[in-house]
Amino acid sequence: MTKLATTRRAFCLGTVAAAALSAAPMAAEAEEFINILTGGTSGVYYPVGVALSKIYGDNIPGARTQVQSTKASVENLNLLQQGKGELAIALGDSVKYAWEGNADAGFSAPLGKLRGIGAAYPNFIQIAASADSGAATLADLAGKSMSVGAAKSGTELNARAILSAAGMTYDDLGKTEYLPFAESVELMKNRQLDSTLQSAGLGVASLKDLSTSMPTTMVAIPAEIAEKLGAPYIAATIPAGTYEGQTADVPTVAVMNYFVTHEDVSEETAYQMTKLLYESLPDLAAAHNAAAAITLENALSGMPIPLHPGAERYFKEKGLM
Repeated sequence: MTKLATTRRAFCLGTVAAAALSAAPMAAEAEEFINILTGGTSGVYYPVGVALSKIYGDNIPGARTQVQSTKASVENLNLLQQGKGELAIALGDSVKYAWEGNADAGFSAPLGKLRGIGAAYPNFIQIAASADSGAATLADLAGKSMSVGAAKSGTELNARAILSAAGMTYDDLGKTEYLPFAESVELMKNRQLDSTLQSAGLGVASLKDLSTSMPTTMVAIPAEIAEKLGAPYIAATIPAGTYEGQTADVPTVAVMNYFVTHEDVSEETAYQMTKLLYESLPDLAAAHNAAAAITLENALSGMPIPLHPGAERYFKEKGLM
């Protein structure tokens, strides 16, 4: 090979190598990481998050998805503000408190980066008591032990609000435990706890487990409690047969859940997340029957924070804005 040919060959190889090196960052930039913040694995957020992870991974080019089990609403919103997640599910009252910066609710300052994707399904406040405790009403819980969810979680915020509207505080309870759903149920099955308050979709796995393991009573929360609390709380019903041994409808209150993201997520990614979410509702309902209540028609109902521009773009396309 001549000296000129050798020089040309070296130049060409160098050019190819340089092109490969310059292409590598572009490929890395094209990869989209979507971390979905959920809740405990025995709740509803987690299976819905797992279903979304598969939907996004299969349909968003270059997307790598992950599902993170958390303490749910309050932790999810704080993580979004820190950029440690791209999508979260959270209770409406928690989202409202986060936007306002309610320190008592677990938000030391307003979480101004939060942006809405759309409404999910309502969480039903469900209080299950052991039949042996004799508790069937809120007043009956006085002197009884109750788990109210992890401290400053969305569930625990609901517990405080409901007891307050009933003229009660934790001091009226015999003992207050701050435990996740599954751990609360285990204590009840071991006769170490009288009741558990769980804010979740109907048919939540933890309460199904409890009701099939021991005689259980669903404690009534009357409609006037919802009236005292006001938005985002509404009067609701746990239909008969939702849990083993539940032979009658039980009045309760509910609060809407929301899908939330943050402002640093790109418009295109937020658009795809919104579009795929509302166009894959049968897949979400298959993941958990509570998700069957998610509808496109109610996607903007009561949204307590500004929408992400990507979500707004989708809803404009669908004629909702």
